[in-house]
Amino acid sequence: MAQQRPYLNPRLPFTGRIQGGLFEGKAVTITGRVLPGADRFHVNLQYDAKGSSEIALHFNPRYSGNSGCVVCNSFHNSSWGSEERSSKSPVPRGATFNLTFLVNRDSYSVIVNGAHFLEYLHRLAVSCVNAISVGGGVEIESIAFQNPATHCVPDASFPHQRNRSKNQTPHFASWALQQQPCWAAPQTTSPPPPYYPPQAYVLPYKTFIQGGLHPGKVIMVQGTVNHNADRFCINLRFATGLALHLNPRLNEGVVVRNSLLHDRWGPEERSGGMPFYRNQPFTVRSPSLPGAPSCSTSQQHVRADPVNAAVSFASYHFSGI
Repeated sequence: MAQQRPYLNPRLPFTGRIQGGLFEGKAVTITGRVLPGADRFHVNLQYDAKGSSEIALHFNPRYSGNSGCVVCNSFHNSSWGSEERSSKSPVPRGATFNLTFLVNRDSYSVIVNGAHFLEYLHRLAVSCVNAISVGGGVEIESIAFQNPATHCVPDASFPHQRNRSKNQTPHFASWALQQQPCWAAPQTTSPPPPYYPPQAYVLPYKTFIQGGLHPGKVIMVQGTVNHNADRFCINLRFATGLALHLNPRLNEGVVVRNSLLHDRWGPEERSGGMPFYRNQPFTVRSPSLPGAPSCSTSQQHVRADPVNAAVSFASYHFSGI
């Protein structure tokens, strides 16, 4: 199934199509910032159908009062249902956020900055949700879509692996989808961006970074943590060592960062909590900022062990490279 390209820096209020609609295992991730003076904002997962204004999930953080709250609801047959309220808002005014809506069989999981926030049971058919709208006191950097992996494509840059342990075996889900009849979508909303084919790789996986790393270059790894995973790692390598070893350890509840220089490991960095969860999708995004190491050697490459999908890189301090 083709993967939809993200909407980047959309002007608000924004409404865009979700190509292929929603179904179990699909995730929608919104990255942005709450404005300092925001009163509220909302994200709607809705039917984009002629003559229809159905909203399957209305996610509405409100900032009036001391601590604020989040209201969730559905809009059906021209009326709102009963509200579900949280006692707090997970993102304060002025803060950046990474907000993921993961579609389950019976509910939506809402994950904020890598931490589970709430579950919202389905009230309307998920199969007819084919649009997303965002409005209110926020700035949006991107709205991205991730389908569950359906196949595995071996990559020629890494040889065939043998004798994997259970935590090294990629877990690729396959889904039997049953489509329910829906109305045809009108032409009033933003058309979906162009598609690009999904890519899934056999792990361990290694590839070269064309041109090496430099300020402004970004690496993104997307995937889903295996249901039985204990740990995995993503390595940024150079000719004689590891510039960054990113090692989520799920049983310990910590993401370890380190470097391997001159055949010796440095001191571990363990702060920052655990944003990865078994059976949940993630996106690792590595902004290469001024002050980070710059290397143009063609020997630089990235390696991922063992996951079959990906959360933003934790802050890491480089030294001695």
